[in-house]
Amino acid sequence: MSSASTQQSVSARQVDIPTPEGVIDSWLFFPQKSPEQAGRWPLVILNTDIKGVRETFVEHGRKLASYGFFVVLPNLYYRLGRAPVIDPSASFGDEKSKDRLQQLRQSLSNEGIRADHAAIFKFVADEAAADSSRVGILGYCLSGAIALRTAADFPERIKAAASFHGGRLASDAADSPHLRAAEIKAHLYFGYARDDGSMTDEHIAVLEQALKAADVRFASEQYTAKHGFAVADSASFEEAAANQHWQRVVSLLREAL
Repeated sequence: MSSASTQQSVSARQVDIPTPEGVIDSWLFFPQKSPEQAGRWPLVILNTDIKGVRETFVEHGRKLASYGFFVVLPNLYYRLGRAPVIDPSASFGDEKSKDRLQQLRQSLSNEGIRADHAAIFKFVADEAAADSSRVGILGYCLSGAIALRTAADFPERIKAAASFHGGRLASDAADSPHLRAAEIKAHLYFGYARDDGSMTDEHIAVLEQALKAADVRFASEQYTAKHGFAVADSASFEEAAANQHWQRVVSLLREAL
């Protein structure tokens, strides 16, 4: 696919982003050579799945930047510690790992996530290579909901948001992301997994009905792959589906940003 064909060399560095509750240890990635005229790259916030920042997502961020974006990869679990916050090889079936994963989930609140992204925007404003007037956000697994909520939190900033095998995007919860559809101005994309109990066909229908009612521009498709298909160290990773996901990501971001 031509939209994902051109890649560039990438610079990377680790930074601490200050917040009222501590610092978000983060990675920054951006093309080594600035554009000839603007000298700035569209900003993309890359949020991880439940296991947080680790080598798989570092490489993910590096690859994303190679297509012409300034990428921030934040450790949203910083309230519990610096990344990595759990062994990347931890099994979801192990009791100790399940307890830790529950701790990670509970450390995230809607208010905290909003404040964290506000801090990211403030920090990036001083980055000469970043254009924070053009912002995209990506979410995987539980951070699909984070991407959707953040698009609603910052509708004037965020122009594109995507969720891959995201869960609980529409539910009976009082704070379900789909209830904020009317606040979103971004162009959205959803890549659903098959047989995903966290986002069933019924959930998808509820979400998409809300988006249509709010006249939100979106596209979606169900991949012939299981939950986790786009994350390289997932047991459900599928290379063909991951490549398709990259095509969709780059096309969305280039069109919207």
